[in-house]
Amino acid sequence: MVTNDKIEEYLIDTTLTFEQVQEGMWLIHDEHDFIDNIVILHTPPVLTFRVKIMEIADIPEDKRQEVFTQLLILNATEMVAGAYGLEDDAVVITDSLQSENLDYNEFQASIDSITMSIREHYERIRNLWPTDESGDGDDLSGKELEDSIMGGN
Repeated sequence: MVTNDKIEEYLIDTTLTFEQVQEGMWLIHDEHDFIDNIVILHTPPVLTFRVKIMEIADIPEDKRQEVFTQLLILNATEMVAGAYGLEDDAVVITDSLQSENLDYNEFQASIDSITMSIREHYERIRNLWPTDESGDGDDLSGKELEDSIMGGN
């Protein structure tokens, strides 16, 4: 069984900035990729990764079905690991791994999959509704993406 100490070693090996929030729980800060607040929770025998993407309240009601449909399509066609879901009042990405025989490559692959999904899917999802007065749904800038993802955990 992989221990919390081993998971912390894996986190150190990633070279990502992280903090231990409590025993068996860490928070990754990856400002380089505009991904922040990836929560890792170890409740043996499961290791769970979770990151909040956006608040459901930020999605206009008339666009929610379209957004949720797109998330389901992405789950089936483009998610390498993990899945989009709804948790409380937010859209999240979660992934779970068995910690019994976990190795560093599996651990890193889960983080990479979440990061890649956010980079490749966020703007596509967010552009399903207009962001300005003209209603043309311009692409989000890097700063807007950073503020959206890094603002929530």
